[in-house]
Amino acid sequence: MPDHVCTGDGRRLRVEESGDPRGRPVFLLHGMPGSRVGPKPRSMFLHQRGARLISYDRPGYGGSDRLPGRRVADVVQDVADVADALDVDRFAVAGRSGGAPHALACAALLPDRVTRAAALVGWAPRDAEGLDWYAGMAPSNVTDLSTAANDPERFAARLIPRSAAIRSDPARLLEELREDLTADDRLIVSDNTIRSMLLRNYREALRTSPYGWIDDALALTGAWGFDPALIEVPVLLWHGQHDVFSPASHASWLADRIPRATAVLEPTSAHFASLRALPAVLDWLLSAPVETG
Repeated sequence: MPDHVCTGDGRRLRVEESGDPRGRPVFLLHGMPGSRVGPKPRSMFLHQRGARLISYDRPGYGGSDRLPGRRVADVVQDVADVADALDVDRFAVAGRSGGAPHALACAALLPDRVTRAAALVGWAPRDAEGLDWYAGMAPSNVTDLSTAANDPERFAARLIPRSAAIRSDPARLLEELREDLTADDRLIVSDNTIRSMLLRNYREALRTSPYGWIDDALALTGAWGFDPALIEVPVLLWHGQHDVFSPASHASWLADRIPRATAVLEPTSAHFASLRALPAVLDWLLSAPVETG
């Protein structure tokens, strides 16, 4: 398979596959900050499930060219271009954290290609009617995301040196988050295997520039470019009740509006517990009936 895919507008996206190359395709859209090498089930698990897992760096992250001013909805053309380059017609899609709104965009805008979608510990649109968007959110996230929404230049100026520091020492990001982690999340991120995957993920995400992270935050807090209520395919919304990075109220808001949504709210879990949930989520994605024609 190619290391890079060229988009219709001439950008290059860094792509990675794992699991069964002849299996049922699933796109895994990484978090924020994140990259194609982010946490995922082991290759043996994927082979056993018959899963062909496809991941790529969103624009500005890792080995992918930047797309300035991108919206959440702009992920759709990139995913379609990657799928076309890999000769994939129909596929499932999953997104975790910052990748979750992007997975919903694919479900909304590629209904003829997406079989099922899963959004884990994601957000609702910032203009969501009837939702107090910042309620229950950690003060650090309120500061970052409100600055991104209201003063993008100031947000970028603050994130550029922060990204440089994390690039040289990815463990800094986990230390920054530690005060807001629940005991369960601290246990998860202290696991040597998961910690190693996270640190590798953060280093690769910021390897070439901070702009994947900057553009993700601006896209997340701006107009998404689609209405989740128009999603027609089955959607699984997984969330931890104690998540303070993306509060569970966001998943509840989405569940009330997406017609074919199934909501799973784990009462003792928080944000990073979604890493443990991913194998079961993949099982659900792969349980969609196989179409014959």
